Amino acid sequence: PARIAACAVAFAALTAALPARAEPRTYVIDPSHFSIVFNAMHIGYAPTWGLFLKGEGSFTYDENTRELSDLSVAIETASVFSNDERRDGHLRSDDFLSADAHPRITFRMTDARAETEATGTVIGDLTLRGVTRPVTLNVTLNKIGPYPFGDTHVVGISARTVLRRSDFGMIYAVENGLVGDEVDIRIDLEAVRQ
Repeated sequence: PARIAACAVAFAALTAALPARAEPRTYVIDPSHFSIVFNAMHIGYAPTWGLFLKGEGSFTYDENTRELSDLSVAIETASVFSNDERRDGHLRSDDFLSADAHPRITFRMTDARAETEATGTVIGDLTLRGVTRPVTLNVTLNKIGPYPFGDTHVVGISARTVLRRSDFGMIYAVENGLVGDEVDIRIDLEAVRQ
């Protein structure tokens, strides 16, 4: 019995000395540090830029294994902003986003693949205008660690992809080339560990 007790004490001391292992934790995207920016070519002259002002999302991330899961994002369609009131109204119309009928754009992750310690791809289902298509995001992990303000732990991520409007039934001005079919998208975010 004394020998068993001594072994137990030694094991407890050993495990206490080992560094704590990371585990999967939930992260919630900070809406004040969530940028969803896009551009499409206008009549071949220059890209016109826009962004969505309101979005939310969360995911699970394990710092030790670098495994990402449960990523889910929702963007308010009517929050589109292109610095022109008339154009914003047109973007919300059925020619483009159909915001009244489809108030949210959603993305739900189905897979993630690490390429390096800081880059990888996230694959998921994007639902836009009621149409769901698979989309691949090229993702960069910018930084993860304690935040300099407050007692929080934050991850910073940038992601890019290219969509075809016509894949989601958005065919306005595609055939005559007045508005480009391809839309470049960039997403930058900070997410707070819960």
